[in-house]
Amino acid sequence: MELRTASSPRDVKHYTTERLREEFLIQGLFTADEIKLVYSHIDRIITGAATPVNEKLVLTAGEELRAEYFLQRREMGVINIGGPGKINVDGKVYAVGAREGMYIGMGKREVVFESDDSADPAKFYINSAPAHRTCPTVLIKREGVPEEGTVIIKDENKVELGCLEESNHRTICKYILPGQVESCQLEMGMTSLEPGSVWNTMPCHTHDRRMEVYLYFDMPQDAFVMHYMGEPNETRHIVIRNEEAVISPSWSIHSGSGSRNYTFIWGMVGENQDFDDMDAVAMKDLM
Repeated sequence: MELRTASSPRDVKHYTTERLREEFLIQGLFTADEIKLVYSHIDRIITGAATPVNEKLVLTAGEELRAEYFLQRREMGVINIGGPGKINVDGKVYAVGAREGMYIGMGKREVVFESDDSADPAKFYINSAPAHRTCPTVLIKREGVPEEGTVIIKDENKVELGCLEESNHRTICKYILPGQVESCQLEMGMTSLEPGSVWNTMPCHTHDRRMEVYLYFDMPQDAFVMHYMGEPNETRHIVIRNEEAVISPSWSIHSGSGSRNYTFIWGMVGENQDFDDMDAVAMKDLM
């Protein structure tokens, strides 16, 4: 597990491009038959991925957590951006299809990832946060008939926003949030931009009570997203390629524009779970 420390905004505004990328960009997440994890001191979030191709992959705590097992003191959200696969949680097997997810509560000892087809492997994207209580483990589907242990994303949590004229026609699909999937602090969702739209959030905002991690994907290898970060009056950018993630501190804006449309997963942890608790930044105030 790679460790990253927190950074002050007063320091970040002096960073070079290379230093910005070292501190905030996460590359190489989806490596065949490996679990890759990055532990950030910013709200103690862990960002990672499990990509089982020819093997089952077992999630372990590693020395960094000083725990018997990964979820001894943590909760975890998973969204599959690859082919169909399975997640075995303490002996119960969940079939997790493309664009489906899971919330796995604190105290689950064994988590095992596998793919149904090595030619079309699952790509399990992971966000994990410290937890103080156990919430129910559930499979999260975008549509279908509710079953025991399964949550169907509510219609009100599939929100269409923006317009083509402003290059930000997009659909936000909220997976983990209060009123749908119970958690201690973790929230996760997926936003998809329509063809011809490239801006994921504009006007942009900050939220001092939560940090965020973005995973950008659904792009060809020669495409990219300009991810904008920093204080509103000290903006910086990071060029991000397909299936790369970026850490966004609570003091930073988190907005982006791509060379074409794309999809991204957002994960938030911190002080509260009020999705709309954000501080908007007027476009005239950006520098």
